[in-house]
Amino acid sequence: MWVVREEGSVRRIDMHRLQELVRLHRMGTGKREVARLLKMSPRIELGYREALSKAGLLEGAVDELPSSAELLAALCEHKPSKVAPQQVSSVERWSCLIEQKAEDGAGPTAIYDYLRLTQDDFSGTLSAVKRACARLRRETGVRAEDVAIPVETPPGEVAQVDFGYVGKLYDAVQGRFRRAWVFVMVLGFSRHMFARIVFDQKATTWLGLHVEAFDELGGVPLVLVPDNLKAAVVRAAFGADGPAELNRSYRELARHYGFKVDPAPPRAPKKKGKVESGVKYVRRNFFDPRQEERDIDVLNRALDTWRHEIAGMRKHGTTGRRPFEHFEREERDALMELPGKRFETVLWKKAKVHRDTHICFGSAYYSVPWRFVGQQVRVRAAKRLVAIYVDDVRIATHERVGPGQRQTVEEHLPEGRRDYRKRTRGYWEERADALGPDVGAFIREVFDADDVLYQLRTVQAIVKHLETFPPERARAAARRALFFQSHSYGAVKRILRDALDLEPLPNVAVPGPTWSERPRFARDVRELLQLKLEVSDEPN
Repeated sequence: MWVVREEGSVRRIDMHRLQELVRLHRMGTGKREVARLLKMSPRIELGYREALSKAGLLEGAVDELPSSAELLAALCEHKPSKVAPQQVSSVERWSCLIEQKAEDGAGPTAIYDYLRLTQDDFSGTLSAVKRACARLRRETGVRAEDVAIPVETPPGEVAQVDFGYVGKLYDAVQGRFRRAWVFVMVLGFSRHMFARIVFDQKATTWLGLHVEAFDELGGVPLVLVPDNLKAAVVRAAFGADGPAELNRSYRELARHYGFKVDPAPPRAPKKKGKVESGVKYVRRNFFDPRQEERDIDVLNRALDTWRHEIAGMRKHGTTGRRPFEHFEREERDALMELPGKRFETVLWKKAKVHRDTHICFGSAYYSVPWRFVGQQVRVRAAKRLVAIYVDDVRIATHERVGPGQRQTVEEHLPEGRRDYRKRTRGYWEERADALGPDVGAFIREVFDADDVLYQLRTVQAIVKHLETFPPERARAAARRALFFQSHSYGAVKRILRDALDLEPLPNVAVPGPTWSERPRFARDVRELLQLKLEVSDEPN
């Protein structure tokens, strides 16, 4: 092809027309007739005729026409292609930068916005950038990686899965409109699909949808191709050497059902084109005519009917067969059998051990051994049990509880400090009673020693200190502290430190107040005992 410009428009002429031009002139055809027959303007015909005449190609036998290579060489030498001044691109100054960004995968609009923000003197237009990108694609030509390789999959071999956003639908449980997605699984061989509308893309939802799909299909494909959503793939592989890290919950699902996971490469929707087409088909054929219906339950029931009666019975554009019939006849029996035991949804999450030796999962709190405080752990949560792992070693197991509840194993707390979590008076009185009635009586008196201040911390220190001594000494120390009304931890500690508990208590009565210290109107009890009691009911 040879590019020419005629009256402001760009046209291309192939070498066969130029060979015809040479043949007509060698036959003696007039120049105007040649232009008419070849549908050229006289000016364009003149240009080609002069260039070929200078190359000596208009002379010769009619049946020995010059080759395409000879014609092209003559045009390059005597009629080089010229770009009109008005065709010089307004973004020519930034062509290198545009080429670099295009090679990085940026589109024309992204390149245009990037140039506007980073190049102060940029004055080009979006159309100019688009033309520059188109010119680069023409000059580069088709690359090997641009070629779409059609993949033929045997029956039961592959299924592709993905979510597609479908707008806001009404949630009857929460009584409000919420963002909704349609989950689609497409079998690669028959193109039979499973679809369900949901309100989130959480791991529990993702796993449950797989279970529903396998149950309806009556079997399991050998390989599943998911997108790189976090419910399936934690870290995407950006190349053949970069391993993808599967979500552990998804890994357990795959092990239970026996399928392999082949995540699609990032930013490569064509690698799972079957399910991408399936999602588009569901949106356009099912959702578009049902814009007035916003109830998710109604739509899901209608979706099941549509899948079997419309989507499953249509003639597929690629296979030329009806997907549901194709599935029933040739693919259902090729699927792997369902396991005998139903899959129990298991969630894996990362969590941090807080200073109180607990991790938070599902708004509930579970303890781990205190030496792991500050570390990252993995939590495996089943329906009834929560297991906590460090480097694939289980360090704790708890029964699962509801939000706001706490599960604590006493052995997980530091020895010597774990008792401080008990902050009830009854608990510490019971521990004191276990040492002896004297200790229990003393602890109760310590609690009551102040009518305002709660003496819990003092009691905790006294009881834990007394428990480090033989019961006989603990009881003796309590009797001595009770005798002298010594209610402080320091006093009890000094009694035991100085072995005063081994000394007998003073055998003297505590003197009462002297007469001068008595209240003004107080009478001695002995005087009251000497009074004769009156047996008459008469008033005085």
